[in-house]
Amino acid sequence: MVKEENIRLIFGLKLKLLRQEKHLSLAQLSQKTDISISYLNEIEKGKKYPKADKIFALSEALDVSYDWLVSLKLSKKLGPLSEILKSNILSELPLDVFGIQPGNLLELISNAPSKLNAFISTLIEISRNYNLTVENFYFSVLRTYQEMHENYFPEIERATEQFRENFLRDDKDLLSSLKDYLTNKCHYEIDESTLLSYPELSNFRSVLRMEKKKKGKLMIDGRLTDQQKTFVLSREVAYHYMQMEERSYTYTWQSVNSFDEILNNFKATYFAGALLLPEQELVKDFERFFKKYKWDAEGFLNIMFRHNSSPETFLHRLTSVLPRYFDLSKLFFIKIRHMPKRNHFLLTKELHLSGLHHPHGTITSEHYCRRWISIQINERLAKQLEQSAYENPLCEAQISSYEGTLNKYFCISLARPQYPNPDFNCSLTLGFQIDKNFRERVNFWNDSSVPDVAVGQTCERCPIQNCDVRASEPVVLTRSQKNTVIKKKLDELLAKPISN
Repeated sequence: MVKEENIRLIFGLKLKLLRQEKHLSLAQLSQKTDISISYLNEIEKGKKYPKADKIFALSEALDVSYDWLVSLKLSKKLGPLSEILKSNILSELPLDVFGIQPGNLLELISNAPSKLNAFISTLIEISRNYNLTVENFYFSVLRTYQEMHENYFPEIERATEQFRENFLRDDKDLLSSLKDYLTNKCHYEIDESTLLSYPELSNFRSVLRMEKKKKGKLMIDGRLTDQQKTFVLSREVAYHYMQMEERSYTYTWQSVNSFDEILNNFKATYFAGALLLPEQELVKDFERFFKKYKWDAEGFLNIMFRHNSSPETFLHRLTSVLPRYFDLSKLFFIKIRHMPKRNHFLLTKELHLSGLHHPHGTITSEHYCRRWISIQINERLAKQLEQSAYENPLCEAQISSYEGTLNKYFCISLARPQYPNPDFNCSLTLGFQIDKNFRERVNFWNDSSVPDVAVGQTCERCPIQNCDVRASEPVVLTRSQKNTVIKKKLDELLAKPISN
């Protein structure tokens, strides 16, 4: 069923296009129908839907039938737009995140309907061919939202500080304080045993069941470390303290119902990271760390251990703090999951501030460059685990020079098992573009002990010759080069003068 808002939008768009086809201004149509200009304007923008007597007046003035004007049928050239409106996707897309109103979008479309609808039709076709779901779109929008704000959100930082001042006691550790808050303020029962009885739910770190009178039962996987439990409880505190009602009741995701769920999940995660890693403490830590002239992996890990943070929370938190306080915004963050039994790698998270930097998500059938520190550190972790030699997260650095570009990145990578799932490991990598700004703020930027490695995006696209770790031939690159040669020869042929 088409939503009421979209019925208004369709009617308004039809009215505007019909008025323009008749070469009538709003003032002229107002004179013909005795409807005010301001009301006509609101109808065309989809804000108002006129009563029957006004629709009759409009149909007579525009020489169309009443039934055609109120129908949901649009002209052929607006077919793709009609499909979008009837699917209600406009109400599902988080346009408000970017300050866009559906009516404004339709107004833009109506100004150049043929070209923009061809573009919309193309997007629909691409989404079908690549099985792009609304969920995929939501997560892409969230990444864009983070990148627009350089992943720093002052309102969440303030909320975290207020919670810390009001509810964290000096004589208690963070985990105990969070349990007290959830038990006494949120009326939660915290259960660490029930989930263990459901092996099918082993991928969930927590499940919340809300009961009557706003009481909740928070079921946590009892196998989690205290560090992981602290993070889970911090997220739950965020939902309550920041009064975010629309949410998922599982962590991690099972299904996505709306963009607000995804946005609130991000805010809860951000809150938890800020609670574990206070920004001013991190600033002081990295003011000292960046003054070193030698890369110090142990010192980097010690900052993480001091805050009792996981590698993922630690590096992700740095994507908020370092751009804000050190002007290091040309960076990327990626998470690579490794399945050692299949020796398969998958990029599962990415964030790029100040533009799209390499590496980034690509077609899953291709092989990510085996020269990346993100891949190599995962392979070294797998060997340690196989030999029962693993103790702490691995921490390594690499200067990555992307072949075919002028870009160089100082990459810091951490790797750890994906506990409690024994089948996965993962690496988290933070890459800083080595530019004038980075060189001025980070003294160890040219430490000779850090390997400088030429890397590509995927093996299928990589121009590096004689690569000893290549997982696939450069078939995509070869095809592109072949097409370039063909185009060059074709241009030469067409440029030759025609002989008599």
